[in-house]
Amino acid sequence: MDGYLNIALPKGRLGEKVYDMFEKSGYPCPSIKENNRKLIFENEELKIRFFWVKPSDVAIYVERGAADVGVAGKDILMEYKPEVYELCDLNMGKCSMCVAGKKDFVDNRNKTLRVATKFVNIAKEYYSAQGRDIDIIALNGSIELAPILSLSDVIVDIVETGTTLKENNLEVVERFMPISARLIANKSSFKFKTEIIEDITSKLQALAENL
Repeated sequence: MDGYLNIALPKGRLGEKVYDMFEKSGYPCPSIKENNRKLIFENEELKIRFFWVKPSDVAIYVERGAADVGVAGKDILMEYKPEVYELCDLNMGKCSMCVAGKKDFVDNRNKTLRVATKFVNIAKEYYSAQGRDIDIIALNGSIELAPILSLSDVIVDIVETGTTLKENNLEVVERFMPISARLIANKSSFKFKTEIIEDITSKLQALAENL
């Protein structure tokens, strides 16, 4: 598409930090810092184009070729398993995938465990590896409510500080997957734009190692 390298950034604080890394790596696009509501920003000289995307959609844009590269959380990559290359760990947006429940929770393995989550595939994979019989309750938000209202026994969700859990009398039962932001590439783009993608990857990786 017109010789540009298209880069999908996750909207929000993480995306802004990631953009700073691109800038430090020699791939700036000054117009992105202007106070406006634009979604697409170009540097004609470098032939790069950035655009803001909902974090959970980045992998879709990259997988389908609307973006050549992008930045997505490891949770999204594990949940949806998009057909993309994972190029490097950016060492930011760190948190953990956890099982959490009420403070007095004890797992009775004779009963089916009710698990509320928006990460259905990750939860299934985790419990399948243990041979645990589960009933998945797919929710999209306020997952913490599920055990409080006895909709579920536990939840599987991302935990950063654990503050929300504590405020709702819940606690982490087990942390089982570290999560951080990853640089990903469209497989076809990687074949045709190898040089620039590899250059970006090596520079971002060097910055990430010093974070």
